[in-house]
Amino acid sequence: MFGKTRGVVAAMTLGAALSAASVSAQERDIVDTAIEAGGFETLAAALTAADLVSTLKGEGPFTVFAPTDEAFAQLPAGTVEDLLRPENRDALVAVLTYHVVPGRVTADQVVELDRATTVNGADVSIRVNGGHVRINDSNVIATDIMATNGVIHVIDQVLLPEMDEEARTMRSRDEEMMRRATDVLALAIDRGVPLFNDGHASATAGIYEVGMQAVLMGGYGLPRSAERALERGLRDGRHQHDMRDRAWAYRRAMDRALDEIDGRMARRSTH
Repeated sequence: MFGKTRGVVAAMTLGAALSAASVSAQERDIVDTAIEAGGFETLAAALTAADLVSTLKGEGPFTVFAPTDEAFAQLPAGTVEDLLRPENRDALVAVLTYHVVPGRVTADQVVELDRATTVNGADVSIRVNGGHVRINDSNVIATDIMATNGVIHVIDQVLLPEMDEEARTMRSRDEEMMRRATDVLALAIDRGVPLFNDGHASATAGIYEVGMQAVLMGGYGLPRSAERALERGLRDGRHQHDMRDRAWAYRRAMDRALDEIDGRMARRSTH
């Protein structure tokens, strides 16, 4: 569904690489056109991870609002890495399809719209102000890069769709589970530290090991990096015959896992 708005956009000058790509794009699909233009390596990697390359190489036509590598780099640290993880494929697909509109919508058509419904199913807003076009909060910095199966408009920020109530509920549940995992590890540390300081390294190692195993087996939905830290810590610690060394191996692993969980929670709070 599209809605109309008033406004006239000034002509936008494409960069040299984009101009070169658009000249030869009539022989290339959207994916190959973006790759040929350069500056879209992160987008190409994300499309591959989301298994959307074949879709955007299909008949279409599609209109793609393509974020540059610099646009992806503006996201909070670790966001792209998180989205590229196999377990987060659904979230990645939701983000990428929010950048695609069915049909071939050229720049002179875009400026006549105030919104467009994406393949994601959610709308993006379109505003024209002083000769500049904005898609949600992003600026359109190059337009009408034609491909055999559609058109690309380049934007300077990644578009992030609003979550529906079900998605918010699922995120809230995931975050609650991660907080519980954090509580288990923190409790193990709180119990273990006084024992270690009193010379009871073996008891400390035992408490740490139980806590780590409980988190790994508890189905807490941890980031894979946190799970790997705990798994590696258990493996390394069990090779230590000195109980002090074993306790420290476990403690370092728990600290790394807690850092990974905190990082995931912080990145989620930003969008």
